[in-house]
Amino acid sequence: MFDLTSRCTLNSVRGWYKEARKWNQTAIPVMIGTKFDDFIQLPIDLQWTIASEARRYAKAMNATLFFSSATYNINVNKIFKFITAKLFDLPWTLERNLTVGEPIIDF
Repeated sequence: MFDLTSRCTLNSVRGWYKEARKWNQTAIPVMIGTKFDDFIQLPIDLQWTIASEARRYAKAMNATLFFSSATYNINVNKIFKFITAKLFDLPWTLERNLTVGEPIIDF
């Protein structure tokens, strides 16, 4: 998880991923950007930059990416359903959303 409004937490994702992979090579990576409600208040060019960088990191880690907000329940249920489906090998489909300014879901 990283804070969508804090570039340093996004930059830390790479190190966290590398450290986690040392201990578990079979885990399914999921990248979750939090505070989407604050993120959409940022200038659109900054939103675009952060979203593009987050998508690059997620692709490099082969991780599903969610932008979320616990405050407004944005993608929270989808994240739990996704993780549950992965854990128990259950069929469940997820719709991609790559539109900047909306809560991104990328896989």
